[in-house]
Amino acid sequence: MIDSFINYLEYEKRSSAHTVLAYRKDLEQAQEFVQLSFSIEDLSQCTHPDLRAWIIDLVEQGMSQTTVNRKLATLRSYYKFLMRSKIILKDPTYKLKSLKTPKKLPEFLQETTIESVLEEEVYAPTFDGQRDRMVLEFLYLTGVRLSELTALKWKDIQLFDEQVKVLGKRQKERIIPLTKSLISHIADYKKVVEAHFNYVEGEDYFIRSNKGEKAYSMLIYRIVKQYLDLFAQNSKRSPHLLRHTFATHLLNKGADLNAVKDLLGHANLAATQVYTHNSMEKLKAVFEQAHPKA
Repeated sequence: MIDSFINYLEYEKRSSAHTVLAYRKDLEQAQEFVQLSFSIEDLSQCTHPDLRAWIIDLVEQGMSQTTVNRKLATLRSYYKFLMRSKIILKDPTYKLKSLKTPKKLPEFLQETTIESVLEEEVYAPTFDGQRDRMVLEFLYLTGVRLSELTALKWKDIQLFDEQVKVLGKRQKERIIPLTKSLISHIADYKKVVEAHFNYVEGEDYFIRSNKGEKAYSMLIYRIVKQYLDLFAQNSKRSPHLLRHTFATHLLNKGADLNAVKDLLGHANLAATQVYTHNSMEKLKAVFEQAHPKA
């Protein structure tokens, strides 16, 4: 039944390859545990105590609360699928409770830091250097996800209309406006790409390796970390940090929460509201500094 669920994720829900892989891994781990511990051959035969024993085992292994909760979410999705398919009559995850996790505010870069990161002098005039600069600038000025950036093609960049068409999670398309400065830098970057590869076509990937192949995730991670290491003091230096920075800076400047939600491609406001905490901290600091009665 695991294969049927995975097919459902891939072809009906259109989940990302990363999500599908994570779900399969979680379910196979659970299957292995109940088979070794209780001689249960199929997860559909599990009861609440069987699954609870697996969760306890994960905790005793020292696994983080976040990871355990993610695996629990996988189980819930799987058994919901089995219920809908009428494979089971009772959901064994019904009484399983998520572990309490400490609330963490998303980290972000200060404006002065991002200005230093994007300084033109930091990057070599070669294809590598200009591509690297475009990676950091595009992530910060559009807030796109890593997977969205690597999937982007030149035909999606609409310079005349000052916008980019992005295909997000679950194949949802959204339009993100481009700033005047980014449009100018994209035009300059295109010239560098044309000189390096002798041509640029609409179907070509926007960000490519030296050999012209689609940029892989680890390449983007390395590029971002390399330049953030020069200026940023944050504990995390990943592409997602630039997405956090994009959202936080917009809200700090008074952007509408719903507008930021749409720009980020969030399904609901709850995912976007986490960034308001950072904005509130800034407002509190201003209040305490400026108000005579603070």
